[in-house]
Amino acid sequence: MRIGVPKEIKNNENRVGLTPGGVSVLVKHGHEVYVEISAGVGSGFTDEEYTAAGARLLEKNSRVYENADIIVKVKEPLEVEYDLLRPGQALYTYLHLAPNRPLTEALLRNKVTGIAYETVELSNGSLPLLAPMSEVAGRMSVQIGANLLQKYNGGMGVLLGGVSGVQPCEVVIIGGGVVGTNAARIAVGMGAKVTILDINLARLRYLDDIFAGRVQTLICNSYQVAEMVRRADLLIGAVLVTGASAPIIVTEEMVETMKKGSVIVDVAIDQGGSIETVDHVTTHDHPTYEKHGVVHYSVANMPGAVPRTSTLALEAATLPYLVELADKGVIKALLGNPALRKGLNTCSGNLTCQSVADSLGLSWEDAIKALEHLS
Repeated sequence: MRIGVPKEIKNNENRVGLTPGGVSVLVKHGHEVYVEISAGVGSGFTDEEYTAAGARLLEKNSRVYENADIIVKVKEPLEVEYDLLRPGQALYTYLHLAPNRPLTEALLRNKVTGIAYETVELSNGSLPLLAPMSEVAGRMSVQIGANLLQKYNGGMGVLLGGVSGVQPCEVVIIGGGVVGTNAARIAVGMGAKVTILDINLARLRYLDDIFAGRVQTLICNSYQVAEMVRRADLLIGAVLVTGASAPIIVTEEMVETMKKGSVIVDVAIDQGGSIETVDHVTTHDHPTYEKHGVVHYSVANMPGAVPRTSTLALEAATLPYLVELADKGVIKALLGNPALRKGLNTCSGNLTCQSVADSLGLSWEDAIKALEHLS
């Protein structure tokens, strides 16, 4: 199998789809790996390391796309990359199609076999390829929020954990999944007063247990959300509906009740955002904007700011599935692995993920039937 690793071109995206270590594993399995020159530099991996691992370096991303049966990326293709993809080619990356109709239409038009990291799902409902970046983004959300609360960054000028004789900040986290749990860990560690809201009572019991009373947990309903948003110094959106656009949990009316100089970090922005006033994606170059006196942060590729950690964590999760795709062939691997097949979003010009289709108002086809068209 021929595997291609282009350089990421999203704003300040320094992660890379494969490390030299991952290349070495694939080469030992008898596969060819093509890596665009400088693809790993942002994560601290040199071209020389890729060459030593057995990769073939190519100067242009177009050459990588031309040569590869499977394209391995971190972030979704941008518009300039859409038509580099060809029929039957597999794309293995984060896709986040639910809020992105243009990309969805391009993958369908070009008949790309699109495998999305974020919808690969185990039988217990866990998302093994989303979890590593959710850990990173959750932990970063508090670091970023604490920094934005400083006066020179537009915040109210408070220290997250307070000091002796001064109360700590209130951190309110909407969603108790992987992002929310990791955000709470960092916030508690920094001495903040932390509240997590979630619709799943069993999850709240679990969080009560692991945090041993150091966080407050509340069932997520409109009344509780409104009350906690009003009190929050730092509000973190950590809502996830697998494959679908995030629902709006925090309304603009709620945001208007927040204190001037408070901060919102919406980690769900790559799925459309869960806070109504988070109405557009920002970049690492220009990460914030102010609305109703509240600082908003809505960068869609947060882990790209810590690319070394993020790349290593991501590859540890994605590489075993990639080896399976390469060793068995894409179709056989997808047909034989139900968890991996859940990751199939587009195939043979059809949508194969119902949650994406429902979000975009499009029809969809069963993944197995779609794969049979390629057999």
